Parts: sequence; structure tokens; C-alpha cells
Amino acid sequence: MDFIELLPHLHLLRFPVGQAYLWRDGDELTLIDAGAKGAGAPIAETVRKLGRDPSDVRRLVLTHFHEDHAGGAGEFAALSGADVLAHRLDAPVVRGEVPGPPPVFEDWERPIHAEAVKHLPQGDPVRPQQVTELSDGDVLDFGGGAHVVHVPGHTHGSIALHLPRPGVLFTGDAVAASPVDGAVMPGVFNLDRARAVASFHRLAALDADVACFGHGDPVVGRAGAALRQAADTYGADG
Repeated sequence: MDFIELLPHLHLLRFPVGQAYLWRDGDELTLIDAGAKGAGAPIAETVRKLGRDPSDVRRLVLTHFHEDHAGGAGEFAALSGADVLAHRLDAPVVRGEVPGPPPVFEDWERPIHAEAVKHLPQGDPVRPQQVTELSDGDVLDFGGGAHVVHVPGHTHGSIALHLPRPGVLFTGDAVAASPVDGAVMPGVFNLDRARAVASFHRLAALDADVACFGHGDPVVGRAGAALRQAADTYGADG
């Protein structure tokens, strides 16, 4: 796992597949996404390397239920005591009550997905004992007020987190950066491509200086302009 400082109060945690982010408010930490199964212990060790205790992570917000983002949630919550939060439509999947619906693949996405799966651990993850359910418009107590933005399409309950005061946007897999050239683009492996593109446009309309994606390099500086420029190339049908 790579651990990269983006800002003095924001770090990127990069896994073989997918990414998570650690936000600091004074003595309190917030984790956005938790990597795949087995990531809980490495995340806890990384927090210790920062001179902090895993119990300083008060909340773990999941942008969606996919295993590369939520698979480590139960393990890390058990180690840290952090509250786990997810959108009400994805929370039953995170808790293991129902299976998550599979993506509707574009033909070109199938080999990419098959390659990604090779890097994910096998078996069922540890499930969080409790998951607090979120809805569009909720405001969480970190980053000066983190606004929950429902961005369906990738999954039914995908969310982004918008921190207006510091100008930071966590997009989950609603937005990605191309591994080839870094171009900003809608995320792949969606349930509903048209809704995913509509969600991409909604996020592009927000005011953000820093955009943190579920996959690909974040945009640090003038992120809103980069998202809007990218959104201009995608119509309603993607």
C-alpha cells in the first residue's frame, strides 16, 4: 500500500486495486473508503506511522459497496472502533444482508475488470457490525461540514463527499482518472451508464479545488475546472 500526502491534512492510501483517503481535523481522523479484504490492518499500521492511534479515526465513510472500497471496512472498524457510514441503498450490501448487483459491462470493460479481479483477495470480507445509513444532503461533522451527494449509476447507493470550506471533493468511483494519460472521466463498471454520466455532470457543477477519485491520480488545484472540461465531452448518453 502506498501512502501519499496530498495536503497537510489529507493523505491518499493506494492499494493494488482502488484507493482510500485519510482526512485530519485536529486530533480527529476520517477515513473515506477502506480498500479490499485484508486492508484493515495495513491501514491501522499506517495511522500509527503518522503518530496517531487507529481509535483516532472516528468514522469510515464508504462511497459504495464494491469490494475494493468496502472489503476492509469491517476489519478496520473492529480494530479502531470507527463508525461505518454508507448510503441507505448500499448499506444492506455492506452489511452482507443482500448480494450486490453486478455491473452492466461495456464490451471494452470486460478484460479490464478480469485483470482487476486477479488482484483482489478471495473469500468473504469481515462485515461491519453496524452501518449508519446516509442520504443525499446529509452533512457530516468533518472538514468543516462534509455534504453527502448521492451519485447513482456506478451503484444505486454511490455517494460523493463535498467539503465546500476547504474545496475538497471525494468522488468515489463516480469519477476516475485514466491510468494512461490522467484524463478525468466517468468511472467504469457501472450499473447504469446514463445515470453515471448524469452524476458525473452533477459533481462537475460543484466548486472544488481538489478532487479525490476512487481510481487514478487526484487533481490538486482547479479540480472543478478539470471536471467541467471533462463533462463537456460527455452528453446525456455518455
